[in-house]
Amino acid sequence: MANILILGGTAWLGRTLAAQAMEAGHAVTCLARGKSGDFPKGMAAIEVDRDGDGAYAGAVSQQWDLVVELTRMPAHARAAVEALSPRARHWIFVSSCSVYADHSTPEVPEEAELLEPLESTETYTPELYGQAKSGCEWLAMATRGNAALVVRPGLIGGPGDPSGRTTYWPLRLADPRGPVLVPLDDGSAYRQHVQLIDVRDLAAFILDAGLAGRTGAVNAVGQAVPLQDALLAAREAAHANPQIVPYRLSTMVADGVSPWSGPRSLPLVLPLEADYAGFARRSDARALEWGLERRPLEETFRDIIACEEPWAGRQLGAGLSAADEGQLIDIARSKAV
Repeated sequence: MANILILGGTAWLGRTLAAQAMEAGHAVTCLARGKSGDFPKGMAAIEVDRDGDGAYAGAVSQQWDLVVELTRMPAHARAAVEALSPRARHWIFVSSCSVYADHSTPEVPEEAELLEPLESTETYTPELYGQAKSGCEWLAMATRGNAALVVRPGLIGGPGDPSGRTTYWPLRLADPRGPVLVPLDDGSAYRQHVQLIDVRDLAAFILDAGLAGRTGAVNAVGQAVPLQDALLAAREAAHANPQIVPYRLSTMVADGVSPWSGPRSLPLVLPLEADYAGFARRSDARALEWGLERRPLEETFRDIIACEEPWAGRQLGAGLSAADEGQLIDIARSKAV
């Protein structure tokens, strides 16, 4: 049994990781404010504001076999690793593929150039997410003399996805009402792909690789598949054969439709510029060599349908409401005449 500390742990990935670790018989402690969700049942909790003085005083009295850091804030990352690294046998920082400086080339490995790290004294804003994660990576590696594991997920999906990016298509295709607006990849300077890793598979990989003492950076990403194959997997998971209305991606800007996420968007669709040709096609070779196991995309979508509330025309965290979809269907049909 390992003694594991999760810095965070009340949001989606952290809760999944904590649950799997406890199911495996490990002792798990979560250090967090508890604002992004409840502390998982059965787990020891250190409820603390990480901006406060002495935030890690409740954790420095123990020896940890594994510390998992989930923050995006370099100031938090610095304070944590400086306080707790001497007490930690293994250290993981969960980063993001957003740290890469370039997303235009497919199959680029982990040694690719990163964004300039955000300093721990600089103010974080959401627009600086990639730079902030890069700064957190640097702090973990520098403080521990490179004896840390940096896990870089891409798009994380599955039941409970708070962003709605991976839940929209299976839920929409499982809903029997009306025709479904589906993107037709005609406007990209490259072929659109999807690279989705199930949150449960990501959590299992983090736990296994961390306890095995892996160090260095690794892209923990899903299998890269063409966008149309991902949409077909969602339709198969829904056991549905709805009427499809093709929507040309080349008209997105004129129609006020966003790619990727947010309201009035087409989730999983990347911006059309060639700068994104490698965004959903990162190299997964190292992760597979280290034992990453990934369930089929259709299974992830099937579990989303089984676990989530139906679409029922509502606006999810990402995607189209019934009103927006109806308007775009009218536009698509008028242009097809």
